[in-house]
Amino acid sequence: MKLLFVLAALVAAVSALPVDDRVNGENGWFIPKLDGNFEWMDMADAEELLSGDDQMEGRISTNAVNFYLYTKSNPTSRQEIKSDASSISGSHFNRNHGTRFVIHGWTQSAQDDMNTRITKAWLSRGDYNVIVVDWARARSVDYASSVLAVPGAGAKVGDMIRYLNEQHGMSLDSLEVIGHSLGAHVAGYAGKTVGSGRIHAIVGLDPALPLFSYDSPNKRLNSNDAWYVESIQTNGGTLGFLKPIGKGAFYPNGGKTQPGCGLDLTGSCSHGRSVTYYAEAVTQDNFGSIKCGNYEAAVNNQCGSTYSSVRMGGVTNAYMVSGDYYVPVNSAAPFGKVN
Repeated sequence: MKLLFVLAALVAAVSALPVDDRVNGENGWFIPKLDGNFEWMDMADAEELLSGDDQMEGRISTNAVNFYLYTKSNPTSRQEIKSDASSISGSHFNRNHGTRFVIHGWTQSAQDDMNTRITKAWLSRGDYNVIVVDWARARSVDYASSVLAVPGAGAKVGDMIRYLNEQHGMSLDSLEVIGHSLGAHVAGYAGKTVGSGRIHAIVGLDPALPLFSYDSPNKRLNSNDAWYVESIQTNGGTLGFLKPIGKGAFYPNGGKTQPGCGLDLTGSCSHGRSVTYYAEAVTQDNFGSIKCGNYEAAVNNQCGSTYSSVRMGGVTNAYMVSGDYYVPVNSAAPFGKVN
């Protein structure tokens, strides 16, 4: 109970910065609330909140993490799996098939539309083990409390990955971990803690910005967390990062707002488009891209008009992609454009 009062006090603290001087992600953050509004938290308050994250995380929750398997044999009926030999042998898990872990963000759960879309997309491509991760602390009404749970949740995902690799022959070379928003950082911590092996690819779908610093890559998803990290950045500067997160960083419509989302004051529509685009990319491979000299050029659509050979979300990107890309998109499905 004491911790809840501390969180509430910090989030509600009166900012010492004038409103005009606030730069989201630079000297503080606009913290999202369940009602769609935001509250400003200065950097100093955030550092105090996050400084004891390991100790506080242990106090606020056991941070339960559950894993649900979907395959061609059970495309809509999930099987819960555990790091237990009988659990895996009694499931449809097949070590000869590629594996995809899917991790939701704040306020979401295993049954969220995000997981349904991505699971259906991958199973439409062929035989895969799609493992949907449900981390309970994401459903805290307090965003900061969920942020504190990210490292622990990521470590548990890393433990499961290591178990499946070492005990059941799951290949790390064909493994991809896909995370949206806070789930992207959970994926990053999984990559940091998976053990001596290395995840083949992590795809961060608009990795969450509030309470994460670009200058602290060890505390967020970064390009070293897997052999290849791709970021699809759709609400940069508000709910997601604007600066490049992945080895391959893709900026649909410049990465700040998305066409067809209207006014989108909270950013939730643009933030969620990263999931919609990715699911479409998996099934249709139709998001052409334009290579940019840097991320500022991508944000400002100053990369010319010549399409590259790279497709956003492409399965071969791990072998050929590095740098920042502008991605033209439509305002309605199909969202992808190709030249």
